[in-house]
Amino acid sequence: MYLPEKVTVIDVSARDGLQSFKRWVSTDDKIKMINILSEVGFPVIEVAGFAHPRVIPNLRDAEEVCERINRVPGVVYRGLAPNARGATRAVAVHVDEVVGLAIASDTYLKKNQNMTADQANDQAIEAFRIAEAAGCSYVVAVGMSFWCPYEGLIAKEQVIKMIKKFRNAGIQKMYLAGSVGMEDPRHVNLLFTMLRDQFSDVEFGFHIHNLSGMATANILAALDGGAVFLEGAICGIGGGIAMPASLGSVGNYPAEDLVRMLELLQVKTGLSAERVTRAAKEVSALLGIESRSHSALDCTREAVMQWGRDHPREHPA
Repeated sequence: MYLPEKVTVIDVSARDGLQSFKRWVSTDDKIKMINILSEVGFPVIEVAGFAHPRVIPNLRDAEEVCERINRVPGVVYRGLAPNARGATRAVAVHVDEVVGLAIASDTYLKKNQNMTADQANDQAIEAFRIAEAAGCSYVVAVGMSFWCPYEGLIAKEQVIKMIKKFRNAGIQKMYLAGSVGMEDPRHVNLLFTMLRDQFSDVEFGFHIHNLSGMATANILAALDGGAVFLEGAICGIGGGIAMPASLGSVGNYPAEDLVRMLELLQVKTGLSAERVTRAAKEVSALLGIESRSHSALDCTREAVMQWGRDHPREHPA
């Protein structure tokens, strides 16, 4: 198994987490949350989404959030732009990076955005041109890259075709999203490996969900296949698409567990798992939620060893 020397860990909680949050989070609390993430050292933070407020009302304060956060030098603050109009809004408030959006599932795209694949892909390329003209970095997100609740497994050839179109348009940074969290490690590894072999000039990342419980295996599969950045959300907040509650949580993979896993694997992130876990506890208190992570529940090597020191005469069965 191949593991890289270093990986960039991106936190998307303030956008992908809060856009589907159960209630409105005030602008002040959004800013406090992003400032906590900045202080802990995340190199890239997705702070807002620039969809129409009627579509994503939880993020209707995107411009104000971008204007009021404390920007730490060296941190990349980025915003999701699902179309060209969103990209225009994003660059107007000086995001450092714009995230475009494409969907590998034609059925999901038609049901949720009422677009054809060609229309959506052209919008992503137009958003790239807008970001490029403004001097902003750009990354395109390919949603439903592996599995779709309507279509099942997404053909690897379908994703490769999209990637080729984006690369030929000049886009050199993209990520594959496990939008539902039902992908499997073999599929993940094969697709990332194929992309690495065919597009050596493109940086690829993995946006992680965990409905099936296979996220850790999928992370290793993506890294072995050449992924250079990984996306999670502090406390495992949110997760995008609506799913029946009976199916369990479709949430983003907790950033604190992601950082801890990479730390144990001796993959450099520039982050401290301990500091990120403390930040998760601050965010959970700020939002009045319980973190979905193992780290925040003290399921760590350090906590278990401390229990052993504190209870020297007790032994678990």
